[in-house]
Amino acid sequence: MNDEDQKQLGRTLWNIADQLRGAMNADDFRDYMLSFLFLRYLSDNYEGAARKELGGDYPKPENGDGTTPLELWYVKNPDDVAEFEKQMRRKVHYVIKPDFLWGHIAYLAKTQHEELLNTLQKGFKYIEEESFQSNFAGLFSEINLASDKLGRKYADRNAKLCSIIAEIAKGMAEFSTDVDTLGNAYEYLIGQFAAGSGKKAGEFYTPQQISSILSAIVTLDSQETKTGKRDRLDSVFDFACGSGSLLLNVRHRMGLHGIGKIFGMENNITTYNLARMNMLLHGVKDTEFEIYHGDTLTNDWDMLREPNPAKKPAFDAVVANPPFSLRWETGDAMSEDMRFKNHGVAPKSAADFAFLLHGLHYLKDDGVMAIILPHGVLFRGGVEEGIRRKLLDGGQIDTVIGLPPNLFYSTGIPVCILVLKKCKKPDDVLFINAAEHFMKGKRQNQLSDEHIERIVETYQNRTPLERYSRRVPMKEISEENLYNLNISRYVSTSEAEAEIDLAATHAELVRIESEIREATARHNGFLKELGLSPLPWGDSEPTK
Repeated sequence: MNDEDQKQLGRTLWNIADQLRGAMNADDFRDYMLSFLFLRYLSDNYEGAARKELGGDYPKPENGDGTTPLELWYVKNPDDVAEFEKQMRRKVHYVIKPDFLWGHIAYLAKTQHEELLNTLQKGFKYIEEESFQSNFAGLFSEINLASDKLGRKYADRNAKLCSIIAEIAKGMAEFSTDVDTLGNAYEYLIGQFAAGSGKKAGEFYTPQQISSILSAIVTLDSQETKTGKRDRLDSVFDFACGSGSLLLNVRHRMGLHGIGKIFGMENNITTYNLARMNMLLHGVKDTEFEIYHGDTLTNDWDMLREPNPAKKPAFDAVVANPPFSLRWETGDAMSEDMRFKNHGVAPKSAADFAFLLHGLHYLKDDGVMAIILPHGVLFRGGVEEGIRRKLLDGGQIDTVIGLPPNLFYSTGIPVCILVLKKCKKPDDVLFINAAEHFMKGKRQNQLSDEHIERIVETYQNRTPLERYSRRVPMKEISEENLYNLNISRYVSTSEAEAEIDLAATHAELVRIESEIREATARHNGFLKELGLSPLPWGDSEPTK
C-alpha cells in the first residue's frame, strides 16, 4: 500500500471516530478506537502466520456464519491445538483464541449479537494475561466497556459497541491490513486525536517531524567516520515515552534488527497502554521492548535503581520529549541522588534539568542523547546556571538546535534540542539556529523534509553556515558570555545592513544636483522663447 492509501485509511478511520463517538469526548473515544485497531492487527498477523503454519490444512470459511477458518480447524483438530499454539508462540510470540479474533468480533457486531460485549471483555482479559509470554496486565484498563457513556444498560452498551465495530470493519475492508499500513494508521489517529486535545496532547505525542530529527541524531555514525547510520544500537531509552512514536522512529531508522532492545518509561497510565499497543502493532515482539509505568523524576523503576555503579544499566541512545518546565518535589534526599550529585538539583519550579540529568546518567560513555526542552534552560540563572556550567565545563553539551515556534499541539513556544555526549571530542559547541526555517500552517507550523535534512546534515558535519550555524569555542561561551547559551548570541538570523559609503553618496548627490540645474536652465530657455518668465531653480510652475 502506498503512502496516500495509508493516509486515506487513517482519514477513513478518523471520520468514523468523529461520527460515532457521540457523547464521548475525543480522548475517551481514542482509547476504544485504537484498541479495536490493535485487535485487528493482532488478529490479521496471527491468522497470516497460522495460514503459513498449517498450509493446505488451513480451512476455508463455511456458511458465512461468522466462524473463522481457525475456529474450524480448532473444532476439527482438538488433539493438535496445544502443539499448534506452542509453534505459534515460537514464531509470532503470542496466541489468540479463535473466539477473540477480529473476524469473529466483527461478525458479532454486524449481526448485533447480544454476546459481543461479553466476548470483548473475555478477549481483552485473555490478551492481557495469556496471549503473550510477557504479562500485559492492564493493557485495556482505560477501555471501560461498562461505561454509561456507551449506554446505561447492557443491551444499550452492546448495541453501541456493535455499531462502532461494524463501521470500523466496514471502513477497513477496502484496505490492506499489513503491519506497516495499520501501524501508520495508528500513528495518524494518534496525531489527529492529539490535534484535538490541545495542551493535553503533550502528554502523549511528539510530532513526527521532530521525532525524525531526534532519531536521526542518535542513529548517526560518529563524526570521525561519517559513514552515515550506526550498524547497531544495543539499546535505546526514552524516559518520557508517551505513545512510543519517538522510540519507533529510532527503530525505523535502524531497521527491524538494528536495535537490541527498546526501553521506555511513562507516568500516564493511558499513554503507557497506548505505547505498549503501539510497539506490538508495529511488529515489535514482546521480548524486544520493555515499557515501564512509573515516575521518571522519583526514579521508581527498580531496573534503574541499581546501587552498584558497575551494574548500572546504560543505553547507547537516549531520546526524550519530557513535559516542559514541570513543577516537582525535590526533597532533601535529591541532593544525594546519584543522577544529580555531580551537577546539582533542578529547582522546584522547573524540572527540565532533572529530566536531562536523568537521561545523561543512564547514557553510555560513547552514547548520544537528544532531548527537547524549552529555551529557558539555555539562559536561566540560579541553580540552573550552575548545572549548565558543569555540563559545559565537563564537555557534555555537544550541540544546541533552535527550532521554529508553534510546532507542537501542546504549546506555541519555540523549543530547542540539546545533544549531549559524555565523551565528545571537539572543544566547542555547535549552534544551529533553524528558528526561521519552516512552512506556515493553519494551526501548527511544519518542517519540510528539506528543513529536517538541513538540520541533520549540519549537525553531522558540524558545518558553519551564515545566519544558520556556527561552532563556538568554549572560551567564548564561558568567558565572554558567562555560560549563557541563548542561541541568538552566537548565530543571529538578522541580515546586516549594508554599509553606506558617505563619500560616494555625497558625490552622487552633487552629480544629481548639477543635472537638475542644467535641466532647469534648458527649460527656462524654452519658456523665454514662449514669452514666459523663467523658473527660479527649484520652482515647478512657470509665471506669466
